[in-house]
Amino acid sequence: MPDTFPRIVTELPQVDLPLEGAAGWLLQGPTRQAVFFRLDPGFEIPEHSHGAQWGIVIQGEIELTIAGEARTYCKGDTYEIGAGVPHSARTRDGALVLDLFEDPARYRPLG
Repeated sequence: MPDTFPRIVTELPQVDLPLEGAAGWLLQGPTRQAVFFRLDPGFEIPEHSHGAQWGIVIQGEIELTIAGEARTYCKGDTYEIGAGVPHSARTRDGALVLDLFEDPARYRPLG
């Protein structure tokens, strides 16, 4: 599995993430955000909720628990998380994912 995205992505502004084991690159629009995430092996994000989210696994696998239901998503799989729905995530071997967020201010650029 590649450990990161190509230059066209990594030249985007990096996301200010308060989590260890993840990096993100931000594509900002006036009403939405897209974030390219690199999730390290063993990465976990605790349960949380926010505005609606849609994503796709680009490489690797990610286990998402959405509203209490756990499922593993692999390369090419998409997922949708409704606004306010509790969810958590973890990886075993790492993953590259692209997430689109309904909230245009979900993440801030680093610096």
